[in-house]
Parts: sequence; structure tokens; C-alpha cells
Amino acid sequence: MKSYLLLFLIIILTQSCSNLVEDLNNDPNNQTQSAYQTILTGAEVGNILFQTGENARRACIFAGQYTGIDRQHLGFSQYSVTTSDFDALWNDGYVDALRNAIITEEAANNENIGPVTIGITQVLQAQTFGTLTALYGDIPFDEAVNEDFPNPMFNNQVDVYSKIQTLLDKAISNLQQGSGKPAIGSDIYFDGNPQAWIENAYTLKARFYMHVKDYPKAYTAAQNGISSSNNSMYGPHGTAAEDFNLNYQFFAIEVRQSDLVVSNFMAGLMDSTSSRYRGNTKTNESGRNSFYFTTNALGVQPNITNGYAAQSAPAALVTFQENLLILAEAGFRANGFDTGLSHLNDFRAFMSTGGYLTNVNASDILYDAYNIADFTSGGIENLDGISSENALLREILEERYITLFGQIEVFNDTRRTENESIVRVPVIPNTGNVLPQRFIYPQSEIDRNSNTPNPIPNFFDKTSVNQ
Repeated sequence: MKSYLLLFLIIILTQSCSNLVEDLNNDPNNQTQSAYQTILTGAEVGNILFQTGENARRACIFAGQYTGIDRQHLGFSQYSVTTSDFDALWNDGYVDALRNAIITEEAANNENIGPVTIGITQVLQAQTFGTLTALYGDIPFDEAVNEDFPNPMFNNQVDVYSKIQTLLDKAISNLQQGSGKPAIGSDIYFDGNPQAWIENAYTLKARFYMHVKDYPKAYTAAQNGISSSNNSMYGPHGTAAEDFNLNYQFFAIEVRQSDLVVSNFMAGLMDSTSSRYRGNTKTNESGRNSFYFTTNALGVQPNITNGYAAQSAPAALVTFQENLLILAEAGFRANGFDTGLSHLNDFRAFMSTGGYLTNVNASDILYDAYNIADFTSGGIENLDGISSENALLREILEERYITLFGQIEVFNDTRRTENESIVRVPVIPNTGNVLPQRFIYPQSEIDRNSNTPNPIPNFFDKTSVNQ
């Protein structure tokens, strides 16, 4: 990647928490003198930081995939959180990702670059807003990142999701025009490929329809979503110290390895010696287990050598495999068993050739197609005798939990399906009897924004879409 990208990333990663929240609501347009292409690269780097860094690790603690064993992450596993714990994470979204994307759009308009570049910035904005509202509930949207509104109002979560869909529709319309691509190399995801961006916009539409449980619309959107793994959105990483995969930096570089391990629950689903192992006569998870995990003196941790968290491993943002599983779940919920099974088998066919795994041996993978009998009472996916429909949905949800390991979406799924006791992934609270329901508003916003909701929702208060 270009040197300015490396410099931008290292600056972000090395600044202190106090610097991260400085001037959050002041002069948000102070970078407009930079060329749009430089800001675009910065927005995409900021998006990687926001979507795949500490936000994702913490979300996965709350979703039962990681267990904190020391320092701050031990507290998070025990559900001991304070408002100040979320200062930097809020800033990652509103400043590093969103502000840069909005400023890029303004700069591109000022420079008359054209619709494809504008569409890209709108997809980035929608992606960031969608993650923010999923995590926090009501958030600033209409007045966000606008110097005219130092105390931006908070929009209702349901309304935010509706506004995000409108923003994505505008993005798709711009991208479909095909002209006005960004400068070569400035879009580090797809280098200005409008078709790839259009497909990702549709998958994001499907993702956010899933969040609000509008499964028919999610299914329709996903049918226009990411059509191949080549069009998956990944955050690129490299071998330069400033450009390492963020999980590699956490587990291999930053002396934080002793803070966090993969939970026994998550590890057991993938371990063929465990009673929780999800494999069967048609499924061998050995290859995926080796891609994700390694075992050391601390326990099971992400594979930092040649797998999921390797030094230059790309970080999943929006992927073909997610789109396939949206088709499976939303298709099942909207159209019934046959549709869900057909799309689940599409996913399994993808995985049978290695799928998204990068270090796999053919002898370590097996994902044969399922049939109806596998989900009838006593079948290999229904040993406990529930209905065939519930057995299929349970498998799809568990597959999402495994496939989206380490991503914020697993936390969104656990909350979305929490009341579906028969089919949900059976994550149990680490302490007490209630699972976490949201990230809490940061102290920086509480102190600076008089429009922050009052009373402040707590960690276990459900967001509107998960009531």
C-alpha cells in the first residue's frame, strides 16, 4: 500500500485514548483542504479500525466467542463496564471512519469527481452508521459530523435503520452510473470497481434488514448481493509493521496475548474431541479449526501464523460467505424449508473447495450437501428430535456463528435471536443470568453532548430492534 496509508494507520493505532476523543464535536470538517483521494484512503483505513479492531473483539466477548483472562478484558468478560471504556470505540466510528467518509464525499463533490466516488463514500457512511446503531441503539444521524450541530440530536434506532437503507439506495444509484471512479489506488478495497461496490451495498442492505428482522427484504437484497468471493470486502494488510492485521497486532505484538483467549464454548464447537463438536458424517471442521485457532500455554487463541490472524491476513468486512448465509436464513424465514436448505447447501459447496480458508488441506475439510432426512427426527442434524424446520434454522444460525467468528455480526445475531430458545446458538451469560445487550454511550459524549439520552441506557437494556 502507499506510504500515506501506512502513516495514517500507525498514527491512528499509536495515539492515546485521550487524544482519540479530543475535539470529537468540534470543527469536523477541518480536513477538507486535503485531496479527496487521500481522505478516501483514510476513511477506508478508519473503517478497518472501527469494524475489525477492539469493537469486534469486545463484541465477541459479549457474544461468547472470547473470554477475557486478565486486565481490562477480564472485566469485560465479567460484564464490568464503564462509560469511559467506550470513548475510543465511539471515536473510531464517528471520527476515524464516518467523518473521513463524509469529508471525502464533500471533497469529491467540490472537485467534481463523479458519481462512483460519491457512491463509495455513501456505502462507507451507511456501513459505519449501521454498525454504530446496532451497537448503541439511538445515535446521532441527521446532525452527525456537522460543525453546525455541536450537540447533535440522537435519532431513534428504527429511524436510523430506515435512513441507512435510503442512503444505500442513493449509493447504488450513483455506483450504477459507472463514471467518476476514484484515483487509482485510493480505494484500497476494490480500486474503484463499481460492480463490487454495488454488490456490497446490497449485502449491507440485507445485513441491516436482518438486524430489524425484515427477512423478506433481507432475502431480496441478498439476491443482488456479493456474487463471488472476489467481490468480498476485506481490509488489506501487509508485512510492514504499520500494516499488520489488527488481531495479529493484539495477539502477537502488543503484549496483550495474555488478556484474551477463545472461549471454551467457541473452541468446543470446532474441536473434534469435544462433546460440543459440530461435525458429523457430512462435516469435517478440522481445516477450519486450524485456520481459526492455535493452542498455546494460555489456551486457544487465534492463529497468528498462517490463518485467521496472520500478520498479513485480510480482515473480513462484508463477505460472500455472509451473503450466502443471509440467503439461507432469510430465505428460510421468508420462503420456507426448501429455500433455506438450498442456500445452506450453496454455502457448503463453497466451503467444500476451501471457501474463505487460506491454509487448508483438502483432507481436512468435508462439507457434503445436506438433505431433508438429515433434519428429520434422528437425522444427523436433529438428534434431539425437534421439528425439521427448527433443526435447519438451528444449523444455519450456528453456521453464521462459526463463519462470522471475530466479527461484530455475531453479537448482533445473539441479541436478535435471543428469544428463539430452541434454535438460537446457546450462549450463556458469563455471570448472572442476562446477556449483554448493547455498548453503552461513552463518557466523552455524555460530557460534551447535552442531547445524549437521559437516563442513560445500561449495558443490559435491549435496543429498540431487539425488544
